[in-house]
Amino acid sequence: MKKKKIVILESNVELRDRLIQAFEAGGYDVRGVSDDGAEGIDLIGQVHPDLIVTELFLKSVDGIGVLEAAKAANVPCVTIVAAADDALIGRAMEKGAKYCLVKPFAADTAVKRVDELLRAESGAQAEPYREPAYARRAATLEERISNIFISIGIPPHIKGYSYLREGIKMAVERPDVINNVTKILYPKIGEKYGTTASKVERAIRHAIEVAWNRGRIDVINAIFGARVYIGNEKPTNSEFIALVADKLILETMV
Repeated sequence: MKKKKIVILESNVELRDRLIQAFEAGGYDVRGVSDDGAEGIDLIGQVHPDLIVTELFLKSVDGIGVLEAAKAANVPCVTIVAAADDALIGRAMEKGAKYCLVKPFAADTAVKRVDELLRAESGAQAEPYREPAYARRAATLEERISNIFISIGIPPHIKGYSYLREGIKMAVERPDVINNVTKILYPKIGEKYGTTASKVERAIRHAIEVAWNRGRIDVINAIFGARVYIGNEKPTNSEFIALVADKLILETMV
């Protein structure tokens, strides 16, 4: 099987070396490494990578410039940010980033996210969704939920991402909560994040709409192992939370 080509743009030498090691161990062909955005843009034309991992603060041309060049060349990007800054992450996503890794993170986590992203980008909907074996062994519940979100296109910078993940975790730990989303689930999430139940409901609905509007229905159906939705059909908040929670519960029983 042909290895996926990847370019890594990161100024921190220690992190860069860990990423190179992790991606090579994960079966990727690291074709270029630099801390210079202009060099990174040149690498896009030279090696035609399948994906770029880039931080935002680079020499010559910053990560935003790299994102713009990669988007023009139809090359997906994962960005690295130094802090969970919603504005910064939002700008990166607007410029074409498919996922943002917030420092500090494990290099293996970057490989897992890229695995999921490239599977979704390549249209792997023809076969059922499965996490890599190493991910199944080590992944936390939050990581498994994040893997599903990135596959179907729910971006991590929107509020509904965190609310939806929390709701799914609650449904996995207590399945009966799905019958009381209005009275229990939304208020509990709102209490944790310092907001109202109605804002939680709206944000979760928006996150689901974002995924469906990206047109990845085949990927969504592949994740759940059946043709659950067709065309413009969208699940309600409780239906989506129940679907994902049921999948995760069943996986732990296999």
